[in-house]
Amino acid sequence: MNKQDWYIISVIKDLDTPALVVYPERVKQNIDKLISMIDDVSRLRPHVKTYKNKEVTNLMLQAGIFKFKCATIAEAEMLAYCNVTDVLLAYQPGGPKLDRFLMLILSYPNTKFSCIVDNIDSASEISAIAIKNNLQVTVYIDLNVGQNRTGITPSNALQLYKYCFELPGIKPVGLHAYDGHIHESNLETRTKLCNEAFEMVGKLQFALKQEGYTNPIIIAGGSQTFSVHAKRKEIECSPGTFIYWDMGYKQAFKEQAFLTSALIITRVISLPSKNLICLDAGHKSVASENALDKRIYFINAPELIMVSQSEEHLVADAGKGHIYKVGDVLYGIPYHICPTVALYERAVTIEENLVSGEWLNIARDRKINI
Repeated sequence: MNKQDWYIISVIKDLDTPALVVYPERVKQNIDKLISMIDDVSRLRPHVKTYKNKEVTNLMLQAGIFKFKCATIAEAEMLAYCNVTDVLLAYQPGGPKLDRFLMLILSYPNTKFSCIVDNIDSASEISAIAIKNNLQVTVYIDLNVGQNRTGITPSNALQLYKYCFELPGIKPVGLHAYDGHIHESNLETRTKLCNEAFEMVGKLQFALKQEGYTNPIIIAGGSQTFSVHAKRKEIECSPGTFIYWDMGYKQAFKEQAFLTSALIITRVISLPSKNLICLDAGHKSVASENALDKRIYFINAPELIMVSQSEEHLVADAGKGHIYKVGDVLYGIPYHICPTVALYERAVTIEENLVSGEWLNIARDRKINI
């Protein structure tokens, strides 16, 4: 097969659909590409939310990446399974989640866990449970640099850092700044917005050093701003989507030459009218938070116009006189791969155009053991 047919599965009759399939060789190429875009591999802290399995984690460990970021306790435990030495829970734990986080620390002593905080009450709660368990928890101050989702305004963060420094049981070591609101496709515009957001972080870092604190570690950005942050010295970068890439990022961030390495395989299951076809790719198969025409793109059926989607079905207009028939296989690139992966308990691996095995997405569950 030629390079244009990289995605084709030669023997597909036994593959039930809808299915998430992953191409390991392309995953490896994306890891290599990521490393080539930064001066020091130790500055990489990939986010595991996109792939959620041990196999990809091990591929990155083999490539020399040893620090990771995650959003759930299950993802953190999956990383500990793989003997990752440095794990940041980019989520502020409280209540039962804080209990689980402390249990992680106690259960996996070979992994250094840290978390984020953005307010005094949460810092105090973490401090209290850490003291109770005779532990010291490493924390990063979560900064709101424009997304308005979590984090403290950088201008107010100095006081919080000081407060955390005085609390027993916790140790502030740095700043966490996720600029997920910056999605402009124009690189010049995106760079400008990214630099403006980061300027607040730099000022806070300088103020902390002026106060006599050890130079704080800065963890910044995601895949969309990785090409900008990678050029800064001495900060850690946290891309996630790069590992599988998706149609949304492929269209928006063309300066990042990552490869599509995960697809959704679906079949035509009905021909409800002369121009309509129905696929088994419903809400339970493809992330559906975007507009209907921005959920999945079919490589071998780019002309399809999406008409409706429900839990188990996706209806598309194939035009008058189309030649699709029940049983036809379509290969789709999700527009948003991260929540799409979370819909599947396993990813089927494709190597040399054949099904070669599967990777269990064990961290899609809310709980593994802890």
